[in-house]
Amino acid sequence: MRFAYVNGRFLPHGEASIHVEDRGFQFADAVYEVWSVREGKLMDADGHFDRLERSLGELRIPTPRSRAALEHIIGELLRRNRIRNGLVYLQISRGQARRDHAFPKQAVQPTIVLTCKRLDHAAAEARAERGIAVVTVPDQRWARCDIKTVNLLPNVLAKQAAHEAGAVEAWQVDRDGRITEGSSTNAWIVTKAGKLVTRQADHGILHGITRARIFKCAQDVGLEIEERGFTPQEAYEAREAFLTSATSFVTPVVSIDNHSIANGEPGLLTLSLREAYLGEA
Repeated sequence: MRFAYVNGRFLPHGEASIHVEDRGFQFADAVYEVWSVREGKLMDADGHFDRLERSLGELRIPTPRSRAALEHIIGELLRRNRIRNGLVYLQISRGQARRDHAFPKQAVQPTIVLTCKRLDHAAAEARAERGIAVVTVPDQRWARCDIKTVNLLPNVLAKQAAHEAGAVEAWQVDRDGRITEGSSTNAWIVTKAGKLVTRQADHGILHGITRARIFKCAQDVGLEIEERGFTPQEAYEAREAFLTSATSFVTPVVSIDNHSIANGEPGLLTLSLREAYLGEA
């Protein structure tokens, strides 16, 4: 049986529910986090907890559980679901209140939901070995993408556009013609000079926890990183390209808008960064 956690209770997954007037459901007034789990351990645990606390603070949602309590709940949820390799999803909304756009006048208890599921790491490894295709789409999101909210409709539409084009991911392009990030990943290229390039961590992108770890991995081997936006044309002409996230780790990109990147094979630098990241996990 699969279990979920809702507001202090472990419940059969099919019976877990929230109130119809929960503000996360009605207004996307909620934040979330995702941890990968390898051999029963949360990857980059502290980074994700730090970002969760920042997101809650930016939306002025009270933290409903301490970090230690959340770690205990996650551990128990993984135990009940018998998961050693997979992911954990955590969502916290402002809570249940009579429908009104403004924050509730009276304090309400935030809603907390946790679920988990298994992931096929062998399939992910196989995909990394052959590389993936991405397409570019206009970035239609709001101006605070650095907050990890559940307001993901533009991301959903971008991901669907990628799937309909036979690709795995969509890289979003801002009004200045520069790539911000993927629908659920951070975007990177390797220039012909061997520099790593990724969008600067401003309000236009989610500050990826895996992204931050790749900075460390790159610096450990003396690679130079440029934090700036890059155009689709730059990406087409790049030596290598890849994306990062908590669930894809470091995944090579071998095609962008049907333009083959380099020779259409995963780049050696990308694969070495993936190996370095997983080796430290």
